Amino acid sequence: MKDSYGRVIDYMRISITDRCNLRCRYCMPDGIKSIPVEQILTLEEIAEVCQIASELGITKFKVTGGEPLVRKGCIELIHMLKALPHTEQVTLTTNGILLAVYAKELKEAGLDGVNVSLDTLCAEKFAEITGYDRLKDALEGIRTAHALGLKVKINTVLQKGVNEGEWEALLQIAKETPIDIRFIEMMPIGHGSREASVSNQELLEKIRGRYGEMTEEAKKQQSGGRGAFSGHGNGPAVYYQIPGFQGSVGFISALHGKFCDSCNRIRMTAEGFIKPCLCYDTGISIKEAVRNHQPEKVRRLLAQAISEKPEAHCFEKKEEITEKREMSRIGG
Repeated sequence: MKDSYGRVIDYMRISITDRCNLRCRYCMPDGIKSIPVEQILTLEEIAEVCQIASELGITKFKVTGGEPLVRKGCIELIHMLKALPHTEQVTLTTNGILLAVYAKELKEAGLDGVNVSLDTLCAEKFAEITGYDRLKDALEGIRTAHALGLKVKINTVLQKGVNEGEWEALLQIAKETPIDIRFIEMMPIGHGSREASVSNQELLEKIRGRYGEMTEEAKKQQSGGRGAFSGHGNGPAVYYQIPGFQGSVGFISALHGKFCDSCNRIRMTAEGFIKPCLCYDTGISIKEAVRNHQPEKVRRLLAQAISEKPEAHCFEKKEEITEKREMSRIGG
């Protein structure tokens, strides 16, 4: 299905829990505030929404959290998503702590790939960022998943004054193994607005200074829609190949390289709230419709969410946005 700007929307991120076994400083600096279990969609409800979404053209699913592997039944859900007739790909985003435990079952369930959040290879710094001394578990998870043949990508957020110098050590993973390292600019929304993220433009120049010329990998056009995406996956990352490296280095630049023109995704929270754009709190709840067994209403609400997807995100301060809306309302 296309949105109102002609983009083909074929990718859905699904949060299946708000719970996590880490306490990362840029994610939950004020501690965890869990949603009551009864407010979270059941796995069967999630699968039903995904089935309807697939009928609207969603062919790729990303299972996320919180930490998805802490939710009982996560692997069964992946089975259900892979069984949908239009599904092309199911992937998982995790912090890696439980990955070694479940990697074999995930592979058997049909999981196509896994993204592991990892911001440092220093055990002390890992504990400082995440609140727990679990780096060994995360690295074991990465090794196990890779050994089983799962496509592994590492997602890294660099923060000034925290781990901004970790990029070189992390890139050694891509040099020695066919694992992509992706650097993500932190969006200034929610808790991320409190932290100072490293610019990917700045980082790219540092990497070029260290390794010399890098080759940008070609993107391919969306089928029938605007924009382009990488052959490495379905997201907005721009990838480069460094001579002598087995893996690639990717950049997801929400601030300094907006990728809205090629955005092909919608998101569903654990509570059944459909967000056309991650950067806004606006969206449509489908929880009542799915719990009242109204599949046609779910279909209509999903289609509405896709059609209302904004052309681009904006990181202006809320008060500035409110002022502009008010000026527009009164004709200013």
